[in-house]
Amino acid sequence: MMRKGMQILNDPFKNKGTAFTVAERRELGLLGLLPTHVRTIEEQAAEIYALYQSKTSGIEKRHLLMEIFNTNRTLFFYLMKQHITEFMPIVYDPVIAESIEQYDERYLRPQDAAYLDVNYPEDIATELADAADGRDIRLIVVTDAEGILGIGDWGVNGVDISVGKLMVYTAAAGIDPAQVLPVSIDAGTDNQQLLDDPNYLGNRQHRVRGDRYFAFIDHFVEKVEKLFPKSLLHFEDFGRGTAARILDKYQDQILTFNDDIQGTGIISLAGVLGAMNISKEKLTDQTFLTFGAGTAGMGIAKMLYEELIRQGMEPAEAKKRFYLVDKQGLLFEDTPGLTPKQELFTRQRTEFANAGELTDLLSVVKAVHPTVMIGTSTQPGAFSEAVVKEMAAHTKRPVIFPLSNPTKLAEAKAADLLKWTAGRALVATGIPAGTINYDGVDYHIGQANNALIYPGVGFGALAAQAKLLNDEMIAAAAHALSGIVDPDQPGAAVLPPVEKLADFSKRVAITVAQSAIDQDLAGEGITDAQTAVEKMTWEAKY
Repeated sequence: MMRKGMQILNDPFKNKGTAFTVAERRELGLLGLLPTHVRTIEEQAAEIYALYQSKTSGIEKRHLLMEIFNTNRTLFFYLMKQHITEFMPIVYDPVIAESIEQYDERYLRPQDAAYLDVNYPEDIATELADAADGRDIRLIVVTDAEGILGIGDWGVNGVDISVGKLMVYTAAAGIDPAQVLPVSIDAGTDNQQLLDDPNYLGNRQHRVRGDRYFAFIDHFVEKVEKLFPKSLLHFEDFGRGTAARILDKYQDQILTFNDDIQGTGIISLAGVLGAMNISKEKLTDQTFLTFGAGTAGMGIAKMLYEELIRQGMEPAEAKKRFYLVDKQGLLFEDTPGLTPKQELFTRQRTEFANAGELTDLLSVVKAVHPTVMIGTSTQPGAFSEAVVKEMAAHTKRPVIFPLSNPTKLAEAKAADLLKWTAGRALVATGIPAGTINYDGVDYHIGQANNALIYPGVGFGALAAQAKLLNDEMIAAAAHALSGIVDPDQPGAAVLPPVEKLADFSKRVAITVAQSAIDQDLAGEGITDAQTAVEKMTWEAKY
């Protein structure tokens, strides 16, 4: 039987490493198990950060940080809070894509995740309970990794997505890392590279689909609600054909959130609202073009459409403001293979004399003159100089968001967008862009990263013990985020900077919690949003 001391050292939620005092070492059976010198958390952090700086590649830096994460959660999050801007692209996007692709080769331990096998639905409750190990789970991020943005289907390797999302929840919003659970649903994979790889750790079978798949999801949701009744269930990177169906079924029944649909929509709405603050224009005067009509693109269109209605537009008029462009070109009502979400925003061919020619982005831009163009296409360079100059010729302050990531898949570079529009473009990108000097002005480029919004949204709902996470709460979050930046500053960003993530996540959380309270959706006795958020906030300290 393992000694008490070793149990503690092997528990990342309790381990403090060399920071255990002499008195603690005596009490906990740690005498002789650690070097003599007692270090403070500040000393531990300084040592690890120096080692981190010695690593030359993003993946090696991530590997080091994961070693700390797997052994000492408190130290990891203490470090991440100190270096959040630097660590975000390492622990999450874009380096996480490389980590997923190398998951089998770098696998060390399960990272306290629950791995669910689609072939054994009867084991779901046991698998979840074993992974939770008696912890009070309040937040679950689950993925089946079919639709990881930019890299596609990566099967069980995609568990890193769930782990990374939860890291950001804790670093940004302050949820206790002992109260979270990453979940991987191994439904197989259609990635032939993985199926042929002898080192692949998941089911070597093509994806289970249809009734059997959705029955498994129903069973999973049922067990989560039974085992963790106070939890928020966050769905991540499910496929185009499943994400919306799952959200539609459960969003009015349980506390749930889909980041690809709702999170991307919120951050895009917040960015557009921020752009309107800068340009002094009205949202209801805009014409929207979304390039990429998948899960993310449709989530963005839906969020913007609902905001137009909240601002007084009739639904029929609001729908006329949207143009969806996918690989076929402009989507019409008779385009084959439309999804139910796409059908809501398609156009009629009779609207255009040259409808048959609207098969590429440039021809559509020439035909419709968008004022807001958002890309989730993963088509690198799609926002070309010709496209951007055509758009800019018909609007004073073109709003252009190339959101695809990683970097190699972005529709355009922020510097090019400013150059091609003579500094008039209001830009947000899906990857960090830094500050760009153009014509003597420093332009601060907002990063439309879902990490700016989902931690505050989820944490606010949890702090309020909300019954549901509805559209009113989500819209409130977007408005809270858009109101943070100074719109009158030359070169102002449309979204706040990542280095302020913890501050504005708290602001978003309080706003969401207050919305739940105002709608009588909060838990019994919860009447003050700020108090509820502060009460639930965890700090990384010994």
